[in-house]
Amino acid sequence: MTMGLTAEMLARIQFAFTVSFHFIFPALSIGTASYLAVLNGLWLWKRDRAYLKLFEYWKTIFAITFGMGVVSGIVMSYQFGTNWSEFSDKAGAVIGPLMGYEVLTAFFLEAGFLGIALFGRKRVGEPLHMVAVVAVAVGTLISATWITSANSWMHTPAGFSVDSNGNFVPEDWWAIIFNPSFPYRLTHTVLAAFLTTAFAVGAVGAWHLLHDRTNRQARIMFSMAMWMAAVVTPIQIFVGDQHGLNTLEYQPQKIAAMEGHYESHPNGAPLILFGIPNEDEQRIDFAIEIPKLSSLILKHDLNAPLQGLEDFPEDERPPVLIPFFTFRIMVAIGFLMLGIGMWSLWARYRKTLYEDRWLHRAALAMGPSGFIAVLAGWYTTEIGRQPYTIYGLMRTSDSLSPVDAPAVGASLVAFVIVYFLVFGAGVFYLFRLFRRVPILEEDHELDRGPHRAAGINPGPAQEEPIRAGGSSSGD
Repeated sequence: MTMGLTAEMLARIQFAFTVSFHFIFPALSIGTASYLAVLNGLWLWKRDRAYLKLFEYWKTIFAITFGMGVVSGIVMSYQFGTNWSEFSDKAGAVIGPLMGYEVLTAFFLEAGFLGIALFGRKRVGEPLHMVAVVAVAVGTLISATWITSANSWMHTPAGFSVDSNGNFVPEDWWAIIFNPSFPYRLTHTVLAAFLTTAFAVGAVGAWHLLHDRTNRQARIMFSMAMWMAAVVTPIQIFVGDQHGLNTLEYQPQKIAAMEGHYESHPNGAPLILFGIPNEDEQRIDFAIEIPKLSSLILKHDLNAPLQGLEDFPEDERPPVLIPFFTFRIMVAIGFLMLGIGMWSLWARYRKTLYEDRWLHRAALAMGPSGFIAVLAGWYTTEIGRQPYTIYGLMRTSDSLSPVDAPAVGASLVAFVIVYFLVFGAGVFYLFRLFRRVPILEEDHELDRGPHRAAGINPGPAQEEPIRAGGSSSGD
């Protein structure tokens, strides 16, 4: 069952597996909550029923992703006690309150207003319903803030002391919360959630436009998503660059692993576009590189020196293979998102945004891109932190609970089976919801005509309404 893996490696795999499942749901729910607030605000402002239709369409999707995110997050948190009790014991005085604040502020806010946001429009009135929708959106952002702060502290610890028993004792909560990497990580994470949602919404809109380009709700979905892609993607690329500079300052080993720099470069480091890391020989095989460009990007100087992994003790070097590839996957997806955004601007300028079927197909193919990018980014930053849980202070091997490999392996197998069954069913249902045409139930009655609404069975010729501009399949 353990396949020769140690308890530490199995525990790491288990945590990575559960976090990967968990991360994809907040990545969508954070952005969707804000999207719902925007749609509801547009409905109240313009009184255009198209926005109300879209709100009702996406609120069900949000409810399911929110629920699956909560459940998967609870399961994940238990592992701090089962697999990582030494870490919890030593760092609990810092990490525990940050996780507790997330529950006391964000989760209580979300849970308190979620029912009103989903079901209370007619019961509490439009103004209070809007307050509830905004409260849920704010709650998701507060949740991201506390969780990102806790994770960032593990990368750039600050505001603490270590007592005689090796416990981390908080000394300055402002320094703990606003640790050096926190602003960059929070901004990068929230923008990633917005882009993940934008491309999911854009893919759904593109799907329906490919089937019926006259569907107004699909047009609005697609247009809003493409605006987000065009405006936010360049900002995200800039923020990612700033995050990289911060990482270079505080975690230079991670940058060396991401860049594939086994050797130091005193006179300018090349940017390795692609290659295959060779851990045995400490080099990148089949490397395709641009001379000195890495130094220009990271230090804004073509000839600036950059450290390689050889400058650090061997037992402090992170693995290269996974961060090297996941970093490139994340960056490549970022530039693909930028390309889609620019393409949409060109189509908008030519007034073909709703007729450009190749753009729609490209947007549909990019639907999962945000999820892949956030997972790739998470693997890059977390595996690049190794061999530490608290960077430079507490090793992963010292954070493990006193558990045997077979016990961890058995629970990992159980997690894999249950997660794929439960969350697989949830994701399948989400795709069923995505395929629904975004109209309200009362609009179905209008589409069916007065005969069916009155309970009269129409003849075959009346079964399908004739759409303006062509068939229901859209060319």
